[in-house]
Amino acid sequence: MSTAEKSGLVRERVALPPLGHGPFRRRLHAVALIATLGGLLFGYDTGVINGALEPMKEDLGLTAFTEGVVTSSLLFAAAFGAMIGGRIADALGRRKTIMALAVLFLIGTVTCVFAPGFGVMVLGRVILGLAVGGASTVVPVYLAELAPYEIRGSLAGRNELMIVIGQLAAFIINAIIGNVWGDHDGVWRYMLAVAALPAMCLMAGMMTVPESPRWLISKDRVGEATEVLSTIRSQQRAKAEVDMITEIAEMEKNRVKGSWSSIRDSRWVRRILLVGIGLGVFQQLTGINAIMYYGQSVLKDAGFESKAALIANIAPGVIAVIGSVVALWLAQHMNRRTTLLIGYSLTTMFHFLIGIASVVLPQGNSLRPWILLLLIVLFVGSMQTFLNVATWVLLSEIFPLQIRGLAIGISVFCLWMANAFLGLLFPTIVEAVGITGTFFMFGVIGLFAIAFIYTQAPETRGRTLEEVEDDVTTGAIYTHHLRDKAEA
Repeated sequence: MSTAEKSGLVRERVALPPLGHGPFRRRLHAVALIATLGGLLFGYDTGVINGALEPMKEDLGLTAFTEGVVTSSLLFAAAFGAMIGGRIADALGRRKTIMALAVLFLIGTVTCVFAPGFGVMVLGRVILGLAVGGASTVVPVYLAELAPYEIRGSLAGRNELMIVIGQLAAFIINAIIGNVWGDHDGVWRYMLAVAALPAMCLMAGMMTVPESPRWLISKDRVGEATEVLSTIRSQQRAKAEVDMITEIAEMEKNRVKGSWSSIRDSRWVRRILLVGIGLGVFQQLTGINAIMYYGQSVLKDAGFESKAALIANIAPGVIAVIGSVVALWLAQHMNRRTTLLIGYSLTTMFHFLIGIASVVLPQGNSLRPWILLLLIVLFVGSMQTFLNVATWVLLSEIFPLQIRGLAIGISVFCLWMANAFLGLLFPTIVEAVGITGTFFMFGVIGLFAIAFIYTQAPETRGRTLEEVEDDVTTGAIYTHHLRDKAEA
């Protein structure tokens, strides 16, 4: 049977009843809110270092290099947390894995708050990194597997919204604590301690939510999957979805095994994995997290005083949240590829504009800090509106069920490694080539990202995960991709 015929059969099988409305919709949104507390912690723990680093440097005697180590230790650990978290989620389930991550978040927070020196601080950041990396892999998969395909983009994208809300919360709390209690010894410990509260809420909340029905079906626990779907779908829709997922899962078990061998043996799976890696790495090489981690330092370099930079740093956090809200709407109304192409075009343009403004407006010019702040805010807004949500949603959609945890784990491992090296080297790069050269570098990388998205990224909007899976494992997704490009 040809690829086209197989895909046609899948489309025929997935004629589902309308989604409808009722208490099950409220239950679905409540479950999503609890799970995305993992995203909130992801955002807070990565963003809090932005304001905590300056007072921490004095208390712990950090050098430029050890400052980079403290920042990047979380990021390197997150890479391994993403890989390990994906494998654990495939073996033990999405729900149990997220509960374990909540415990790690709490342990890591306590370790950092009471760290007496550099070594213990790095240990605490490593523990937090394992939790952050695991959450970045497992929470989007959990949301995508719970969501009906009609609203999958906006539901799965809520995790990214919670990440930027967490980062904004970190910036605001840093500004309040830094300006009110800035003269206290160890003020950075107060900033870090706040993360304990959402960690405890995540731990308690995950005890009340169900396991992913798609994971249950992959483990031949069809009865449990039906019970779960019946709490977040109408009865008719739940039965139809279980039948569809079970049929496709059985068919795909013969084509995709839940191990490394499926990546080795299938060129289509290898190709979609490389696409996932590319999506993750290029997202990080925009430099967005360099702004999120070192925003206060960048704004001080632009000309702001230290406390003013701490307050001004809230502006990128606010626009990030606004952009993410808009992105949830776009996820339902604009194709993923189109969204990504617009996003990389805008961020690349703002990279070059920031570099040019740094050259044209010398240090001491009264307009310099405000113009650079405006351009940075526009860059962050473009990133959050068009790139972050779309990237994470696409990563949660494109991999076959049998290896979804493994494949997204590998992709997010590479994403976090790019993030980590950037976090480690950013102060050194800025010291060597200045803000100007750094943003010109990001701009050049952005041109390569545009070419990659145009030639490689598939389209998934408006299709069930099972339709996407069938096309990936047969290679039809690339046929559709070429056809869509030709029509465009």
